Amino acid sequence: MNLNDFQIKTLGKTNVKSPLLETSRSKNPLYKFICESDRVLHDTSLSNFKECLDTNTEPISFEKAGPQGQLFFEPAKTKVGIVTCGGLCPGLNDVIRSIVNHLHYRYGISRVLGFKYGYEGLISKYNHEVIELTPQMVDGIHLTGGTFLGSSRGGQDVDQIVDTLEIMNVNILFCLGGDGTQRGAHAIHKEIEKRKLKIAIAGIPKTIDNDISFLAKSFGFETAFTIATDIIRYAHNEAEGAYNGISLIKLMGRDSGFIAAHAALSIQEVNFVLVPEMEFDLYGPYGFLKALRKRLEARHHAVIVVAEGAGQHFFESEDKELDKSGNIKNRDIGLYLKEKIKEEFDAKELAHTIKYIDPSYIIRSAPANANDSKFCSLLAQNAVHAAMAGKTDFVVGNWNDQFTLVPISTAVSERKKIDIHGELWWNILEATGQPVSMTNPDGYFQKSKESNS
Repeated sequence: MNLNDFQIKTLGKTNVKSPLLETSRSKNPLYKFICESDRVLHDTSLSNFKECLDTNTEPISFEKAGPQGQLFFEPAKTKVGIVTCGGLCPGLNDVIRSIVNHLHYRYGISRVLGFKYGYEGLISKYNHEVIELTPQMVDGIHLTGGTFLGSSRGGQDVDQIVDTLEIMNVNILFCLGGDGTQRGAHAIHKEIEKRKLKIAIAGIPKTIDNDISFLAKSFGFETAFTIATDIIRYAHNEAEGAYNGISLIKLMGRDSGFIAAHAALSIQEVNFVLVPEMEFDLYGPYGFLKALRKRLEARHHAVIVVAEGAGQHFFESEDKELDKSGNIKNRDIGLYLKEKIKEEFDAKELAHTIKYIDPSYIIRSAPANANDSKFCSLLAQNAVHAAMAGKTDFVVGNWNDQFTLVPISTAVSERKKIDIHGELWWNILEATGQPVSMTNPDGYFQKSKESNS
């Protein structure tokens, strides 16, 4: 990382007085305006501070988000578009509502367009409806889950998208979606830049997995693990109600196991957490099935939480398939584990029952809880402030309890993952009691095969 990786692009000089400056309380301004020199430190540790002093280097920092006294866009002449892409996530409607309300009530912008069904809505051949969004229209949408604008996956022709923005005289496009959506937003920005157009691209990162880098958390994540916690509680009741009862719950987490980890920590009833960041063996003296059997022998019930991206190394010999977004389709690790547990314990004549639960679609389509809803609104407000000031090619985030702006290319440069040597994972090990490692020594299976031959 270097300082240039965190510089936000702007469309030009800010010569328009912000309507937020107009307040009757001139001696007590309503807003605390920010400037580009306001920054939020990435690493606030004393060791990093001392290192920067010793090396005479400027520490890595983010541009602080917030309202600015001077704008690039003149509100009376500004037209805005909103698009939601990718899978569903709690809070999408909250973000849409907050963008519309903030544009209307704080900046006096009434021309806000909602493009239906993701980036498809910006491609003429799909003939999707374009909606004029008003505060009255979005008044109660935050009370329901899903997205008022609909969504879709997969890339679309960037030239055609920019053609639509140009033809419809859209000045700002808010892109709500995960890393694939934000990569698309960055590509749209590059085409806009190539054509020398003055259109701002503002990203509001939507990832229920909480896996976008340089963001402390993403909206919908808290709601997701809160609902997952209730499901685990009920699954624990199922497991405890049977002799050698096993409940196996699969949660979201394609590449990062944050939902599984946080849900397990919040309820403290989970005995095994399996996430993409860790490898584990099924068989052998240190494998998962051996550890599970020990748990059953000791307590006669077990609760297992597995993230959808865990254990994909078991399917390495199979052909890889891609989804519409270009991601490798994960094999169903939940069903795979259920089958292997049953196969192993039946072979050893170990009496047991197993219940498999996959609540993913229920969780992702739920409305946001109170704290997530508040977070969505603040993300949207700060995205509006930045876009109106002519900031572009950014995502709005949160770091050290302050709202920040991060270049899209930096935010999607790598996925945020659990550090299995870090504090969060050690908290998991303490809460579950699972072994620190469930892998056998290198070459164990080969040696076993040779000794049996």
